[in-house]
This record gives sequence, structure tokens and C-alpha cells, in this order.
Amino acid sequence: MKGDETAGQLLQEARVAKGLTREALALELKLPLRHIEAIEADDWTALPPGRPRPLARQLAERLGVDIEFHTGAFHTVPGVRELDPPDPRQERLERVVMGLLTAASVLVVLWLVVPGPSLGRRPAPTYLSALPKATLPPPPPPSTAPYPVLGELLPEAPLNDQGILVSLRAMDTCEVKLEPAPETGVPAQVHTLRVSEPWRLRVKGPFTLTLDNAGVVNLEVAGRRVPHGQSVGEAWIGQFDAEGRWLNPPKVVLPEPAPAPDEDEDGTRP
Repeated sequence: MKGDETAGQLLQEARVAKGLTREALALELKLPLRHIEAIEADDWTALPPGRPRPLARQLAERLGVDIEFHTGAFHTVPGVRELDPPDPRQERLERVVMGLLTAASVLVVLWLVVPGPSLGRRPAPTYLSALPKATLPPPPPPSTAPYPVLGELLPEAPLNDQGILVSLRAMDTCEVKLEPAPETGVPAQVHTLRVSEPWRLRVKGPFTLTLDNAGVVNLEVAGRRVPHGQSVGEAWIGQFDAEGRWLNPPKVVLPEPAPAPDEDEDGTRP
């Protein structure tokens, strides 16, 4: 290994040594080809935010590159942070503090649980036991009136005059592209989901939704959860109609077979 080699150069040399093409590697790992090219070119800004380090580690594991051995090269990958060596004195201090807190917790529990005259508790007066126990009235049933009642929290309508309600929530970074139908004249929207960051919007008419990391996204359209079934790192494209129904899979209409020509009783055609 050369001292000035970068992470992208190491991964490219490992791929060439194994006789793999970028296309074959992208197909095997289910990654976009542009991500493989950006990693080998050390173009980390071309990758989605928060994804350079996981993608580089995934590629290194597939190619058999030891990241711990090439620490200097992978130090340039965004997201890598050097950890300070543990301080023995700090560890001893933490153990002592944790021991004191544990002992104090045990003493508090014993003081609350174990009965005794030292607690200074007095028995409750006998006349209190003769009083009837107060009972709370049951909660009122939910209102069925057409108009909301003060204090009620009504769910947002999945479909109204403003369009179809689309709700997305991600457990990791994911790039989302929403393309309304061409006849609506509405431009496409591109949004990058962050960790636990919800994105709610309304779309009018049919639309197409593209996710480049669908395995980390929970998707609801028109109040219905969409089970796309993709794993982490896999892309997904879904089409929806004007009512928010997922068109999956598209119906394939087979042509009807042509009728057979009539035959005479002896099996000969006229």
C-alpha cells in the first residue's frame, strides 16, 4: 500500500484485482452505479448526506478490504471521527460514582418498602375506611356530530380538495422524488429525508414516487401504509392513481386467442 493512497483508490484497486466491473458490483450490492463511481473518485459530495461512510464500509466488506488496517486512507471519508483513548483515572472515577449511586438507590428503596416505627408513619383513622370510595364518571363517548366538538382532535383527512395526503418518515437518509402526472402541470419535487424527519404533503392527481433508499422509509398514501418490501440501500419506484391507490403490480391484459375455424363432422375444414 502506498502512503498517499485514498480510500477510493484502495477500493478501485481491490475491485480490479477481483476482476469485477462497476456495473456488476452495483448490481450485486443493489446500489446506483453513480455511487460506485463517486466512491472510487473520492467524490464524497456526490453521495447523499450521511451515506459516504456506510457506503464505503459496505463496498470494502464486499471487496475484502480491511478498513482497520488502512485507517489513514479511510480517515478522509466524511463522518470518520477519531476517538480519544480512554483515561484510566476517569474510568475509576466513573466506577466509584456509579457504585455510590447504586448504593443510594438501594437505601432509598429499602426506606420506602421496609415498614418500621422509625418511618414515622401513623395508621389512617378508622373513620376514613367507613367513607364511600369516590368513583370517577366514565369518559363521554366520541362525538358523532358532523362538526368538530371543542377539545376533540380530529385526524387529517387522507383525501380532500387539496389532494392526496402523502406521509413519509425515514430511519436514515433517503432522497425522495415526487413527480405529478404531466397533465397536472405541477413540477416534480425532490427532498432529502433525515433521520426521524417526517415529510407530509398533498398531491393532486396521479403521481410517481421514487426512493433511493426505500428500506429505511415508512410510507403512507391516502391513509394507507404502502408495503414496498425493499431492503436498506435498495431503490424503489411506485405509481399511484388519482385516489391514492398504489398501482402494484400493473395489470397485464393478454390478447384473447383467435377462434378456431369450423370443421365438418369428418374433421375436414370447408
